[in-house]
Amino acid sequence: MNIIGNVLLSNIDVHEQSLAGVLRERIETCSARIGVLGLGYVGLPLVPAIASAGYDVVGFDIDPLKISELMEGRSYIRHIPNEMVAPLVADGRFVPTSDLSRIRDVDVALICVPTPLTRQREPDLSFVVSTAEAIAANLRPGQLIVLESTTYPGTTREVLRPILEQSGLRSGDDFFLAYSPEREDPGNSSFTTTTIPKVVGGDGADALELACKFYSRIIARTVPVSSAETAEAVKLTENIFRTVNIALVNELKLLFERMGIDIWEVIEAAKTKPFGYMPFYPGPGLGGHCLPIDPFYLTWKAREYGIATRFIELAGEINTAMPGHVVDRLAHALNQQSGRGLKDTRVLILGVAYKKDVDDTRESPAFRIMELLEERGAIVDYHDPYVPSLPSSRAHPALVGRSSVPLDPKILESYAAAVICVDHSNVDYGLVVNEVPIIIDTRNACRAGAPASHILLRA
Repeated sequence: MNIIGNVLLSNIDVHEQSLAGVLRERIETCSARIGVLGLGYVGLPLVPAIASAGYDVVGFDIDPLKISELMEGRSYIRHIPNEMVAPLVADGRFVPTSDLSRIRDVDVALICVPTPLTRQREPDLSFVVSTAEAIAANLRPGQLIVLESTTYPGTTREVLRPILEQSGLRSGDDFFLAYSPEREDPGNSSFTTTTIPKVVGGDGADALELACKFYSRIIARTVPVSSAETAEAVKLTENIFRTVNIALVNELKLLFERMGIDIWEVIEAAKTKPFGYMPFYPGPGLGGHCLPIDPFYLTWKAREYGIATRFIELAGEINTAMPGHVVDRLAHALNQQSGRGLKDTRVLILGVAYKKDVDDTRESPAFRIMELLEERGAIVDYHDPYVPSLPSSRAHPALVGRSSVPLDPKILESYAAAVICVDHSNVDYGLVVNEVPIIIDTRNACRAGAPASHILLRA
């Protein structure tokens, strides 16, 4: 007699097909319990989507503050309002916990943990490894494990699978393993968790079928591919495409500045062509957890095959250099206007989120700009309506805890310059332009001109 999940198997030879059949039935009847490991910007949006499809969800996170907030029905992510979380917790359909032993209670486990880079720009899979070890310690026959974290091709099979098999169970025989990359775009109301197609690759046919069957219950469309490695490569390809094209327009911006041509006007005119062109926009550098990081996962893996990914690395160099360009542009403008440098100059940074209308500061180029300004003696403050104080950061510890200043005319008068790093919809940029003598606009937020005595530069 065997027990799998809440299903009692009597007089059944528990082998690959029967395990797959039991899990298939539980997925189809919504009696499967789903675990989400990592309740950040990828994992938490999955919870209401899964619960809306009729499944019970157990959410795992090692951060006790996140668990405490969720248990009280409060969300810590702006685009996931409390109303999406509180009823699920109250009804018991969503159970947040830091007790990793409860992994054995779920039928499907989705791994949504960070995959950052080390200081040497090499993949840091420590979160994936530690999560896999926790799963292995609690793994039981018949579970489906899906990695969603962005990573290099081969991670699922070469890193995750061996750790899970340390349990004594075998992928494809005793449990099922798949990879399905997250495609979250925080703040994008046009495309949500449930409407963005889901690419799925499995470690074997049963794993692929089960993963597709599960995701098809919550996502509008699943896109099966031939292997986990292919699915891993899909995610990197998507983000490298964007990274390279952003680097291209950033390089064009530097050239067109010298030529006295407005890059923003060029792009607006170019995108009227109905074929053969896709608009990308320049900025102060790349932010978010994907674009500044993901391409380097592939460049690292490429070395194993003796391939130099020169195009990707060049794009990285261009985008990484943009914060320095912004600071140099400001220094030049200060010298042009008053003959002074950055030392002891008060500078206001507008926007520290990594993109428009979100509270996500991961890898924001604004932090690097702030550091560069302070290294040259500037006195730096910031304003961001979505980020009241700067969160904990391994990369920028000196900035942690600083608070957003209000946009008050009297306060603005004290700044010699402002740098617009993000074009939030609810910021009065006209007020800033009128009150601050020098504006460096990296997002084309100030489409109107500045007073004759002021300098407005699009950088």
